Amino acid sequence: MTQPPHSPCPATAAGPRTVEHRWEQFHRYGPYAVLTLAALVSAVAADLIMTRTEMYVAGPLVAVAYGLQAWWGRTRPRTAAGAPAGAVYYATRTVLAFALAWLNPFFAIYAALGYFDAEPLLPKRFVRAGLLTTALTLAGSQSGGLPPASLMNWVAFGALYVVNVTLVLFFWQVGMREEEKARVQTETIAELERTNLRLEEAMAENAALHDQLLVQAREAGIDDERRRLAAEIHDTLAQGLTGIIAQLQVVTSLADRDPDTARVHLERAAALARHSLGEARRSVHNLAPAALEHDELTGALEKTVADWAEQHRVRADFTVTGAVEPVHDEIAAALLRIAGEALANTGRHAGASRVGVTLSFMDGELALDVRDDGRGFDPAATAPASRAGGFGLGGMRARAERVAGAVEVESEPGGGTAVSARVPLVRQG
Repeated sequence: MTQPPHSPCPATAAGPRTVEHRWEQFHRYGPYAVLTLAALVSAVAADLIMTRTEMYVAGPLVAVAYGLQAWWGRTRPRTAAGAPAGAVYYATRTVLAFALAWLNPFFAIYAALGYFDAEPLLPKRFVRAGLLTTALTLAGSQSGGLPPASLMNWVAFGALYVVNVTLVLFFWQVGMREEEKARVQTETIAELERTNLRLEEAMAENAALHDQLLVQAREAGIDDERRRLAAEIHDTLAQGLTGIIAQLQVVTSLADRDPDTARVHLERAAALARHSLGEARRSVHNLAPAALEHDELTGALEKTVADWAEQHRVRADFTVTGAVEPVHDEIAAALLRIAGEALANTGRHAGASRVGVTLSFMDGELALDVRDDGRGFDPAATAPASRAGGFGLGGMRARAERVAGAVEVESEPGGGTAVSARVPLVRQG
């Protein structure tokens, strides 16, 4: 009863094409068949039910009904659902069916067509009225014909009308729910198709991005390795060569006046050269500093500070605070390199008379502080890394960032310098 005359019903929209085709055939040829059946049955029973006058009236009405169907057969393909032409056809057919059923109750067979196409033919607000009118015609025929001949016929008519109305409205509501469900399913399927299309596009884009990321990761790995080697060379070879040059300068100045002292400095220069060679080999193989081969971080830092103090003849104190724990090799190597670079910068630039190095074990964090009372500088005016130097501060920060840490530098001209490194406390093992 809720099937449109020229478009697939909600149920058949998701069903086979043959079902849609059958409904189309019914809406095209069904009214002719139903009208013919109603006319034949009415003609057979005409002598029992109808007067001769009623027969003369019914004949032209049946002809009009056939003409109405022929007109609608030509008009329907060009008419949208709910258009005025469809409402005119439905109303005219309902009136004809009511009049014919008044003359002969068997014409209710023709009136029953109103249950099948009220929704597609009528505007939405008139669908209920069309169904109730059709139920009126069918209830009258079922109760013995219109008008009811007796009180019992009126009672039967009223009861049958209630039954017809209840059934037709129930099935209409069911059809509406099914139509809404089919509409939601159709929209869901369409949305899923659009989503799948977007997913395919996203997957293609992700594949291109993946290839691009692989290239970038390879380039980043190459750049990171270059920075690592540059930092290692700066922290090992450059510092060692600087120390060797300093020792050789002392040897040159004391060679004639104090051969014994010159020999001591010459031995120090040779030791620094051997140490630098070992560090260079370790840097190439990305190994930990030599000082960590036999000592924990605290011991290695203490020896580094002591060696630096002896080399530069500057008082340097090393202090440890907190509960000492074994530290992961990468964390220890990073802090030892940072301490070595900070001390090297102090020896080259600060002109300090006292240096303090503090290693603090805190809750989940390690802090390394290197302070001096030297001439200081303006950190904002520090020159960027170049071939002539200036790599130290950037190298320290890069080392700390590799282990999820950070380095801060506080200094001012004439006020000394403080280098503070903070890294996570990652325990060994």
